[in-house]
Amino acid sequence: MSDQLRVESIRGDLVESVHQVSVAVVDHAGRLVASAGEPEQVTFWRSAAKPFQAVAVVADGAADRFGFDSRELALTCASHSSETAHIQVTESMLRKVGLGEQALACGPHPPLSTQVYEHALRHGLSITPRWSNCSGKHVGMLALALTHGWPVDGYERASHPVQQRLLVEIERWTDVPADRMRFGVDGCTVVCFGLPLRSMALAYARFAASAEPPMVRLRNAMAAHPHLIAGNGRICTDLNEATSGAIIAKVGADGIHCAAIPAAGLGVAVKVADGDMRSSGPALLAVLRQLADHRFVTLDFDRAPANLVRHIELPTINTRSAVTGSLRARGALQFSV
Repeated sequence: MSDQLRVESIRGDLVESVHQVSVAVVDHAGRLVASAGEPEQVTFWRSAAKPFQAVAVVADGAADRFGFDSRELALTCASHSSETAHIQVTESMLRKVGLGEQALACGPHPPLSTQVYEHALRHGLSITPRWSNCSGKHVGMLALALTHGWPVDGYERASHPVQQRLLVEIERWTDVPADRMRFGVDGCTVVCFGLPLRSMALAYARFAASAEPPMVRLRNAMAAHPHLIAGNGRICTDLNEATSGAIIAKVGADGIHCAAIPAAGLGVAVKVADGDMRSSGPALLAVLRQLADHRFVTLDFDRAPANLVRHIELPTINTRSAVTGSLRARGALQFSV
């Protein structure tokens, strides 16, 4: 096989399947620093767009009007695991905006954490919209509607002023005008954006380097509360914790993973071609390791803490909890700078 970046699924001593990966690494001036596969590939940003949707909540005064603290700002950017802390912060946000859970347009879904889901089933807990991994984002959108005096009903629809306001921010941070975007409906019912990977990486590079107060507040909130942006055992949380916020990662559905590297002013966007979610973590870490090897990132993988190392090669487990193989990244980035 060529040296194209990929994630291999190993069973025994055989490569059983291969997940191809495309990558764009961009600096805040828009230069392509490194790439793999198809860096101009257009795909949906999914939940990796959340920090750029959340910025309007801060910039338009909704966060201050309702007294959202840094934990609540972190949750507006989160794809959380429905752990107790996540649900408590969601409930706090709902109390502050004066709305009940029924106002959330996001539907319920099984928690992203297997352990949380199993606990809910064992104890007969009702999984409701506040358990949605997107609940913080949705309360932020409700706060934005209330601040502007817009209707709360239908805030998730493309024609609603909330979604039109968020589109302005997506255009601004990605440099992609709306007439060149593709649009869809995300799993949580709101608008999602189809963009080139390179444009996603540009937005994260700008997120990394931005001195705009609303984005600085969001960046600091995500760095300060890694557990809230994902959850126990998840790579976005573990990478943020391991680097003390020097790398802020954000997952998106269907094989998307993005990261901001503030010290280097770099943004990273990764897409696993077949959408395999388990593969996106090892792929992202392979990209970061190669950036570290080329001195774009200060991260010593040989001395990395165990909670980060565990994401480099993921074990495959059978029904008797025996390890039968693994997922591992192989191949190289092409460096332009």
